[in-house]
Amino acid sequence: MSGTSSTARRLLAGEARALLTRLDRVQPFAVRETMLPAAALSPAAQIGIERTLVAGRRELNGRLRAYLVWLDGAGAQATPAAMQYRFTALRWRFNDVLGQFDLFQQTITQRSEHEVGLWLSGMDVAAADALAVPARPFEPPPVVCYLDRGPGAAIRRAKTRLPGGGSSPVAIVRVPRERMVGGYGLSASLCHEVGHQGAALLELVPSLQAGLRARAAGRDGRLPLPWALFHRWMPEIVADVWAIGKLGVTATMGLIGVISLPRRFVFRVDPFDTHPFPWIRVHLGVAIGELLHPDPQWRKLGALWSSLYPVEGIDARGRALLASLLSAAPELAELLVSHRPHGREDLTPERLFRPAERSPLRLVSLYEAARRRPELLDRAAPTLALAALGQARVAGLLSPEAESRRVEGLLRGWALRSTLATTAACARLSSPAVRPAIPRKAAPTGGGLLRVMPEEESWAHH
Repeated sequence: MSGTSSTARRLLAGEARALLTRLDRVQPFAVRETMLPAAALSPAAQIGIERTLVAGRRELNGRLRAYLVWLDGAGAQATPAAMQYRFTALRWRFNDVLGQFDLFQQTITQRSEHEVGLWLSGMDVAAADALAVPARPFEPPPVVCYLDRGPGAAIRRAKTRLPGGGSSPVAIVRVPRERMVGGYGLSASLCHEVGHQGAALLELVPSLQAGLRARAAGRDGRLPLPWALFHRWMPEIVADVWAIGKLGVTATMGLIGVISLPRRFVFRVDPFDTHPFPWIRVHLGVAIGELLHPDPQWRKLGALWSSLYPVEGIDARGRALLASLLSAAPELAELLVSHRPHGREDLTPERLFRPAERSPLRLVSLYEAARRRPELLDRAAPTLALAALGQARVAGLLSPEAESRRVEGLLRGWALRSTLATTAACARLSSPAVRPAIPRKAAPTGGGLLRVMPEEESWAHH
């Protein structure tokens, strides 16, 4: 072996051992993070995350040790460039593993903050309820939430690719901190992002895009401009349908809070963006809401939005596009609400969301009853409770300040009850004779206006 090769071998062996030392310091979150029990992740989420990270560390550990063995054996005769080439690949993989750790750490570390941790745990419960649909056509993945800066929420869906490979064991919802100022924004962001996950599990976007083409394409197979835009916007439109189905007008009011931007952004059309531009997005929500939850409030909301952003001043070409989109909106809404995915004819939005239980009248009735008996909202399915509070605020029955306080109380209550239910379930598994009393709580399916979960059941998915 030449002197240069020997020096390179010692250098790279030392670097590989340094990576092993750093890797050994990456400990499971269960022994790193301190938090209130009620702020913790659900067992399914924590186990899934830890297993994913352990698998990555174990695989990298094995590759690093194999590299050291290679350096001491056949690699001792290799050129310095060959040694470096193999080490560089390992270093890339090392950074990928740390990147996955950092991704999940951001969602977990915030739970050590007393108030924020409880909010996040309660948001996990609400998100799980938003993902629950009747008859369980899919196994819902765990959902974990965290706060971040910026105006918009986002989701990394479960089973999507992680940095460096592998798939995420959980759905991660990023909620902007400014969305915590009231119930409108928080609930709308949660349900919209969870809607992306639900739509992916049910394959709604490609199914609806196929239905749209079948309905609107001409003989040459081309779509008129409004329908071509609807086709491109379908991922976001479906998520909006999900949110409106779960929350009613609260979803659209929360959306308005996000997209109330300077006028030039509200009317700006980007043909490559999957998000409808703000002006038409609200009007699409109005058309969808009128079909799912019929009430005069939707037309009033559409008129209000148009008064906030009048079309005066838009050039003739732009006004013609707005008019064509607005004219096609009711037909698009009818397609969305009546659509049956191929092979799942039972899964219409009406079946998925049970809109009769979330009609404006029923929601106001629930809120009024809860003014006399506050526990009714505590026991209601989380999205139903959030929808009732939002509807009450739209009706002028609830102030923004009172809504914010009530939402915070619900988040804390959901966090506590889900933790007690999980603890009780674990106690029953470890000792059948032990049956601790746990609070009665709402079933996360959203079925029934005041449906209550019996003591024998628990939220297995947090």
